[in-house]
Amino acid sequence: QVQLVESGGGLVQAGGSLRLSCAASGTIFSINAMCWYRQTPGKQRELVADITASGGSTNYADAVKGRFTISRDNAKSTLYLQMNSLKPEDTGVYYCKSDSPLNGGRTYWGQGTQVTVSS
Repeated sequence: QVQLVESGGGLVQAGGSLRLSCAASGTIFSINAMCWYRQTPGKQRELVADITASGGSTNYADAVKGRFTISRDNAKSTLYLQMNSLKPEDTGVYYCKSDSPLNGGRTYWGQGTQVTVSS
């Protein structure tokens, strides 16, 4: 059974930093592309950043470019999101997503971690 467990969320003041983690189990993490999404009340879930299986390529939403960094440690089966210069509009529930190429392609989601940025 595949499990993705996010952690590291919390309450932080604007301008502060947080580091989110997503620990994966039950899947061959090193062959999965990984993403971070976020969702705020009244809005659709939006892609924040993604990273290839090897970690060699990353992409970011325009709203977070230059402030957030996605990375992964395949030896630890863990995905990270370093968030700096946080803004109130970064507030939301952050989810990690795993895309496995096996079995015709499978997608898995974590349960989410709350990030709240106060002004």
